Amino acid sequence: MTRHSEKIYAKPALRPLYWLALLLLAVALYLLSFLPRRLSGRYYHFLGRYWCRLFIKALGIELERVYRNKKPLPEHYILIANHPSVLEDFAIPALFDVYPLAKAGVRDWYVLGRMSDYAGTIFVKRGSKDSRKAALQAMLQAVRAGKNLVVFPEGGCKGRRIYHEFKTGAFDVSLQSGVPVLPVFLQYLDEDVFEWTDQSMPRMLWQIFTARDRRVIYHVFDAMLPEDFNESEAFARHAHDCYLQWEQEEVDEKKDPPLPPG
Repeated sequence: MTRHSEKIYAKPALRPLYWLALLLLAVALYLLSFLPRRLSGRYYHFLGRYWCRLFIKALGIELERVYRNKKPLPEHYILIANHPSVLEDFAIPALFDVYPLAKAGVRDWYVLGRMSDYAGTIFVKRGSKDSRKAALQAMLQAVRAGKNLVVFPEGGCKGRRIYHEFKTGAFDVSLQSGVPVLPVFLQYLDEDVFEWTDQSMPRMLWQIFTARDRRVIYHVFDAMLPEDFNESEAFARHAHDCYLQWEQEEVDEKKDPPLPPG
């Protein structure tokens, strides 16, 4: 099994520079978001991803992507991941060339919501059947246009442990488009710090920024092929079973030692 990895990390002395660059780029992205939508495109998507990388470095996150795949990874995919924290909203785009599916409330986030909308985020009101149907069609249109997507099949931020079921949306899109699903298991070594419960996003980010242990590992596994499944429910159950197994192997059976005091 392939086990090479790569990291995003900034030395403490350089972080003030990353905060400055982050602020300047945020201003530029916010102003650009007022241009007609037809002028948005790959350049804005690229700048948004670069902003996310700056943010991870400015927060002092030690973000490691570990490749656990046995087979070559596809270039075109629908990425799925568990969703225990707010950090993955920034860390996944920092590592992967993806367009996210997000809850409609993200559009109302000050500055970031407008930037996300202009960058091509697909929004969904989870309690609305019509909105879910429209989001599904938008996802199909996006993948058929060659875009990679990221979807959290738990249906939102459900806590540090894998939720009891996966929603079928990402798997429906995979079956209808023929685009494989790329599973990424997110592991936060200090779960108490990173778990997003009822905190506001600014408070959650401050909690992460002031933590001692900011080590994060994103495990990338082999793609799941839609031709191996006849219907989305079986596809979702298979993916859910895999995540439960990875959680047991990486979290329950192999607890990483805490950082030494000091």
